[in-house]
Amino acid sequence: MKLFLALAAVFTVAAQGAMTIGDSEKGAAIFKSQNCVTCHSINGVGGKTGPDLGKRSSRGYTPSELTALMWNHAPQMWTAMDAAKISRPKLDQGQAADLFAYFFAARYFEQKGDAGRGRKAFADKGCAECHNISSTNGGGSGGPAVTKWESVSDPIELSRQMWNHSPKMREAMKSKSVKVPELTPVEMNDITVYLQNLPATRNLKPQFAPASPETGELLFQLKGCSGCHKDVSKLAKPGGFRTASDFASSMWNHSAKMQIKTELRPEEMKRIVGYLWALQFASEGGTAARGAKVFETKGCVNCHGKGAERVLALGDRANSYEMISVLWGHGPDMHKAMTSKGIAWPRFQNTEMVDLLAYLKGR
Repeated sequence: MKLFLALAAVFTVAAQGAMTIGDSEKGAAIFKSQNCVTCHSINGVGGKTGPDLGKRSSRGYTPSELTALMWNHAPQMWTAMDAAKISRPKLDQGQAADLFAYFFAARYFEQKGDAGRGRKAFADKGCAECHNISSTNGGGSGGPAVTKWESVSDPIELSRQMWNHSPKMREAMKSKSVKVPELTPVEMNDITVYLQNLPATRNLKPQFAPASPETGELLFQLKGCSGCHKDVSKLAKPGGFRTASDFASSMWNHSAKMQIKTELRPEEMKRIVGYLWALQFASEGGTAARGAKVFETKGCVNCHGKGAERVLALGDRANSYEMISVLWGHGPDMHKAMTSKGIAWPRFQNTEMVDLLAYLKGR
């Protein structure tokens, strides 16, 4: 019966219109191939005329936030690209999702961590009792050396390792009379930044590649996660785990309380994260009635006309990634037409973009 329910539940994500799942490795390639790197850098690597997209301090972590930012600055970006004779990129929905995953992996949506605080927290929280930086000898006492942690650059793998090894780590800390620490997202972020900036790890490429949400939902059932998290909507509400540090610290802090002790393989963790990721962004909320007002007050109605919901209602295609695709595919022509009519290019707050998307869904 349990298996039957799990199989039946696998259609939930599709029914809710789950968004495309991005891959940071593909996003990194797109960032270069579409010439974004000519103006923008990620953590110091790339162009200098635009802002470094790895150094933004923001908690506005949603695809609609990225959409609003791109939309608001598009005319300036197009002008700069034309002046530099750089071809404008064209992105499909999947490529937009890949870019979002890449920015996430590069910690674009995290508050800027502090390596100095992270080094102190690594010692104060007892991590250094078992984990030396470069070897299992010296200051460490048996735990793998930090320089061997490929998970330092991959929040999904880091969370998996913290989950899988939590029982042994807690047992080892107890035997040393070391208090098992709680980790806040800020502390987790600082520690990660510290570890990522070590000489042996600073060149690791940031990774974030969640996998199939459909099979992730099935795993969520079969691994027993749903036994405690009966209302998964609370776990994966929009912004439910806003950053990589939120997710990793939550996995650590709750591992002692969770009844499930089964280990997770890398692909399993990627699929579970993919499931929660899809639920989190399947709907970013928004109100169609407010979106209709945004459509009118921002001047969209001037070109598309009233009743545009009949023309532009895209159903589940009306999402942030599709809007990014539309922006880069048709935006320059839209901007040219608006300029000829003396219509100002609209700027959107994140909440306005969410409401507009709700309106365009035709719901």
